[in-house]
Amino acid sequence: MKPEAGQELYDVSEKVFPDIKAEPGEEAWIFMHTVPYEGSVGLVNLLTATRLGRKGFQVNLVLYGPGVLMASGTRGYPAVGQEAFPGHMAINNQLKTLLSEGANIYACRFAMGALYGFREDDLIEGVKAFNPLDVLDSALTAWRNKAFQLNTWTV
Repeated sequence: MKPEAGQELYDVSEKVFPDIKAEPGEEAWIFMHTVPYEGSVGLVNLLTATRLGRKGFQVNLVLYGPGVLMASGTRGYPAVGQEAFPGHMAINNQLKTLLSEGANIYACRFAMGALYGFREDDLIEGVKAFNPLDVLDSALTAWRNKAFQLNTWTV
């Protein structure tokens, strides 16, 4: 028999692991060198970053390589900021949610200029451009601060 719409097929109430919340001052660093819009990795990690913030972690999102494309504030069709179809702007909208909830978002200047030819002025408002040498130093900062780290590298 085919299940009916709304019928639960799994035990959605069971949780296997404890619901961890951040202790005061704890940080989460998410590093994304991922190709946006070609799969779900970028959006899923942004949703995870949002959940980390809501668990009390100070979220720091580092976009480098193709990941910087996620922070383009000039996306949209037929005009900037408009969705051509439902979900078209999901990544941009999730970045704006992260910013509004206190996350720090950084985008690598090298990737923006040398690889993709877009300007700092084209970033979503609130995203901070950084020197490419800061990719390593941001990772070392997370390590030194004993922060939770999530690293995504896709091509």
